[in-house]
Amino acid sequence: MNLIFDFFLAPYQSYSGLDIFLEGAAVCTGLLSVWLAKQNKLGVYPSGMVSTAIYVYLLLKAGLLGDFLINAYYFAMSVYGWIFWTRQKEGKSLNPIDKMNGTEKQWSFYLFVLSLLFVGGVYAVFGKWSSWTALIDTFTTAVFFVGMWLMARRKIAHWIFWIVGDLISIPLYLYKGLALTSFQYLIFTLIAIFGYSQWKRIYNNSLQTV
Repeated sequence: MNLIFDFFLAPYQSYSGLDIFLEGAAVCTGLLSVWLAKQNKLGVYPSGMVSTAIYVYLLLKAGLLGDFLINAYYFAMSVYGWIFWTRQKEGKSLNPIDKMNGTEKQWSFYLFVLSLLFVGGVYAVFGKWSSWTALIDTFTTAVFFVGMWLMARRKIAHWIFWIVGDLISIPLYLYKGLALTSFQYLIFTLIAIFGYSQWKRIYNNSLQTV
């Protein structure tokens, strides 16, 4: 049991009290954001922006470029999503929960490929390919980039991308010494599974009322 606790807590011995507090705050607001997304609530964006802003600072400080880019991108897409979700006409949302159309599927593929090339290029420029985690970082970054864009577009499929990326991130962050964040991604995975089910139910109900 002591070995387990040492594995989780040992990395934090070198962290400042402020950084530990900030990671805890980022985890809490991040969990709140995903829960609000599951509920299809606009509050997903302000809470998510607080979480990602903290992670931008922590991850840049830790030199985790792929993770830093994910959260910087999340922040920008949160602004876009906030605007997209609030568009209304005569009191009704112009952009309700929906499935991807053909154009969005194409753009998702392009975004995934461009994300792989971009993040891979950043790692190459900064000489970060010395660790096997760089390859995983690059892949998960591309997955999350597409997932975040689809969430901003209010597409059901974004939950699939979250589930895949979250499952990979659980052991990855544990390996990097960010145990709280690893635990956060475990909870993210569970919420994403329920979120996918709930968004499909909302979408199906909307079809019945048309």
